[in-house]
Amino acid sequence: MTSYVFITGGVVSSLGKGINSACLGAILESRGLSISMIKLDPYINVDPGTMSPFQHGEVFVTEDGTETDLDLGHYERFVSTTCGRDSNFTTGRIYETVIAKERRGDYLGATVQVIPHITDEIKDSVRRGAGDADICLVEIGGTVGDIESLPFLEAIRQMGVEMGHDKVVYVHLTLVPYIATSAEIKTKPTQHSVKELRSIGIQPDILVCRSEQMLPDEQRRKIALFTNVPEKAVISAYDVDDLYKIPDIMHAQGLGDIVADQLRLDLPPADLSEWRAIVEARQNPEAEVNIALVGKYVDLRDSSISLSEALLHGGIHTRTRVNIHYFESQDIEREGIDCLRDMDGIVVPGGFGDRGIEGKVATVRYARENNVPYLGICLGMQVAVIEAARDLAGLDGAHSTEFKPGTEHPVVALITEWETSAGEREERSEDSDLGGTMRLGAQAVELQAGSLVAEIYGKTTIFERHRHRYEVNNNYRAALEEAGIRFSGLSVDDLVEVVEIPDHPWFVASQFHPEFTSNPRAGHPLFSSFVRATVQASRGELPKVAEA
Repeated sequence: MTSYVFITGGVVSSLGKGINSACLGAILESRGLSISMIKLDPYINVDPGTMSPFQHGEVFVTEDGTETDLDLGHYERFVSTTCGRDSNFTTGRIYETVIAKERRGDYLGATVQVIPHITDEIKDSVRRGAGDADICLVEIGGTVGDIESLPFLEAIRQMGVEMGHDKVVYVHLTLVPYIATSAEIKTKPTQHSVKELRSIGIQPDILVCRSEQMLPDEQRRKIALFTNVPEKAVISAYDVDDLYKIPDIMHAQGLGDIVADQLRLDLPPADLSEWRAIVEARQNPEAEVNIALVGKYVDLRDSSISLSEALLHGGIHTRTRVNIHYFESQDIEREGIDCLRDMDGIVVPGGFGDRGIEGKVATVRYARENNVPYLGICLGMQVAVIEAARDLAGLDGAHSTEFKPGTEHPVVALITEWETSAGEREERSEDSDLGGTMRLGAQAVELQAGSLVAEIYGKTTIFERHRHRYEVNNNYRAALEEAGIRFSGLSVDDLVEVVEIPDHPWFVASQFHPEFTSNPRAGHPLFSSFVRATVQASRGELPKVAEA
């Protein structure tokens, strides 16, 4: 029978519930337990797929094609679990399901209410998402006291009553601020947050206290006294310079032991050697490179968190310190590409909308003409095709119909029909709903034997995750190939998946999102190869001027 650990947050949002949940999962997994992880989000959107990165950061795409909260990316990076549709539930999705049941008559004429119907649906969803794992960690988004999260908190309260204290653990993450003007650490916000949680019937078993520095024993004792939590269960989650140190820090304070003891589990000691090796590799690099990430929303780091982490993973597996420099593509449109001249490699990520597109095209041109290692992802591949069509194939005005519907040369266009990995046909049009209508999830890609990308992966069939609506127009493939572009990866239904320039030292662009499957333990071959190429560039081992 699965046991549950529920993680709530208080005082303020953005304290790191997702990372702390993932780190606890990593600790428990290292003790031989199978782990599943779920995120409950209080917002009314059915999923975050149509939300702006400014609102919610990155949309993480799971293997089965679900558009989810970015915390699921943390889960997959820290824990050997594959998340899916039943790993992320929102208020909108819960209510959508309940209303559909009511319309079908499933409630036999009853008055449908938050309790029991909404809370029962939440509980059923959590149990379904847990599967047959030994422990399911469930993170509740938002902050205790928010009206939106009350049904979720009531549901997990009920599960604690129904299952018993030896099957459920409540972890509460709070802020313990330091007031510089008075040089004092303040515990009152934590006390009030726990009071709020207890007022709805949940007594936390463990407190994880976010602070700038290690929490002194005096403050730990005070927090324990006023919150009815054992002192040993007051965990200090202080700021660190490397996220991958957190599992070891939490383990040293006994977090895993407290959970195991309450759930009455007899477990072997935690083996965190893998995480220590990751930290050691980051702290002792043998090379250093500067990589430009050129896109939109770059001031908001959460908008490209999986990509940034994947680049760092490439550094871990090549013993390289990767310094990522973020550039707004609109700035390149206005000011030119001089900001890229000291960069050893360039990445253009995915995105939507026409803002900054010409800055991305200029970035591709600079990388191509100056033999700078280039990695394009999703839109980063499409702008590479646009640049090649204009500057190599002589197709003046070539563009994507997403940005210029009436373009004379639509080298990127809306594909109305395609085949999924399950062999089913899906259709879309310009009038389709925006939510959930893209090509989503893991799909097979056939790589051309002898290509750079096939050499990188070490095989010719791969599965990578997708999230896009527009595709390279096959009607222009012949002209582009004649101009020097190699289409080295194709989908099962002949859509372009990978683009290379054979005359370039390292130029690879993919329609899929490899960052979603990278983790610090295994890395990802594409990012490791890219970082190696940037190391060569930094050492002057790649030609700086393109050959004629």
